[in-house]
Amino acid sequence: MQSCEISSESTDDPLSSGLRTHKQPRIIVIGAGLAGLAATKALLENGFTDVTVLEASDHIGGRVQSVQHGKATLELGATWIHGANGNPVYHLAEDNGLLEHTTDGERSVGRISLYTKNGVAHYQTNVGKRIPKDLVEEFSDLYNEVYELTQEFFQNGKPVCAESQNSVGVFTRDLVRKRIMLDPDDSESTKKLKLSMLQQYLKVESCESSSPSMDEVSLSEFGEWTEIPGAHYVIPEGFMKIVELLAQDIPSRTICLSKPVRCIHWNYSAHSQPNQDPLIMGHPICVECEDEEWITADHVIVTASLGVLKQNHEAMFSPSLPEDKVLAIEKLGISTTDKIFLEFEEPFWSPECNSIQFVWEDEAQLEQLVYPEDLWYKKICSFDVLYPPERYGYMLSGWICGQEALYMERCDDETVAETCIELLRRFTGNPNIPKPRRVLRSSWGSNPYIGGSYSFTQVGSSGGDCERLAMPLPYANSTKAQPLQVLFAGEATHRKYYSTTHGALLSGQREATRLIEMHQDLQRDQTTKPNM
Repeated sequence: MQSCEISSESTDDPLSSGLRTHKQPRIIVIGAGLAGLAATKALLENGFTDVTVLEASDHIGGRVQSVQHGKATLELGATWIHGANGNPVYHLAEDNGLLEHTTDGERSVGRISLYTKNGVAHYQTNVGKRIPKDLVEEFSDLYNEVYELTQEFFQNGKPVCAESQNSVGVFTRDLVRKRIMLDPDDSESTKKLKLSMLQQYLKVESCESSSPSMDEVSLSEFGEWTEIPGAHYVIPEGFMKIVELLAQDIPSRTICLSKPVRCIHWNYSAHSQPNQDPLIMGHPICVECEDEEWITADHVIVTASLGVLKQNHEAMFSPSLPEDKVLAIEKLGISTTDKIFLEFEEPFWSPECNSIQFVWEDEAQLEQLVYPEDLWYKKICSFDVLYPPERYGYMLSGWICGQEALYMERCDDETVAETCIELLRRFTGNPNIPKPRRVLRSSWGSNPYIGGSYSFTQVGSSGGDCERLAMPLPYANSTKAQPLQVLFAGEATHRKYYSTTHGALLSGQREATRLIEMHQDLQRDQTTKPNM
């Protein structure tokens, strides 16, 4: 997919006959993740022939990264199809037989918490003791009750009281602590254990939200994220199969890999450069690539992640983005959730154990769980057992998020392996756990073309910011300039499904539809004009 031929108006393609009556618009899609591929596929299917995808990295898929490991596929990025009913990712997988070998353990009903599978989660404390199962269940019921309350602020329009600081973390911690302390049946030591478990649950929750801490997640907006009904599924052959399905009908010359974009010059006019190349005339956009190539276009669909927009929006757009869009980019949150896979010769865990959860007893009373760089490992919330062993061998998957995930990314494999083994020995009370055969981990935070795992509604932001981020430029009422020059897609632009693969896919289709409808209207206008 390396060659990058920017096609001229080729109208010999049978697909394009519907658009033949007027000039083929030149469309550039920036990013070959799920949003970019979904947009490109929709445009090509609707007869647009002059479409080019510019992808900064050397592969397609964006935040989908499936790695072959023996018979198994390990997911460094997207893992779950969240919900079935009406989920376009689910239908793609189901229609193409990708779920035939999904085991019961890889199909999960109810609220998903990282991996949930057959078996029992072992909650272990930092002194090597396992917390009794009934105590875990008791605490879990209490936590889930309070979780349900966090949904109500958005869903029922409940006002947020000042003490909660409009933060899911602050609200949850205060309320759960109150209820634990008021329980007349619990001893002091049981209360302390439950308070420590609360901190561990909040770490798990922040990995799931991809926020540095639940203290940064907006309580008033938390309930807007919408779960698609139905089970959650893992794709045994890898999530990359979804990417390949989207890409299969896109001609390889359409996608240019290793082609980072430096700047999108929009509302570009002949006046801006007196000696302008006559080839550029007539196109409102010029995309300047890092390799010094300039590519003209009528429309650009930007699917860069929120992390990339936060880092680069000032340099990336000329003229600068409107103030309200910049504000939306600044207000919305994105952080890093990373996985650490450890492979062992033999399991040291019991057959019914599905995960090892790390509960630090000395953290019971802490407020913010933020650690200095040398203590990054305290943010690892758990290790899940990958199941079934016939497919994965003896493999654990650890989770870490926030600034601590970035610290982890800076360490070498050896350091990460040793640190994780020390933790596992300490929490299980088993000093004989051997070093793993292999370590594999993600590094979404330090990837310059991604800059984080996925977005969340940060305290002070709202669903309206997702919509502002999605608004095409120039704004309709602000100018007589050509409309729909710069369009925006990607998971962070979907108000209800941000942070998901289906949100990304739908956002790409949404922006393609805007262009399809606009050009259909233009054509209609042209064909209905009376002959003078």
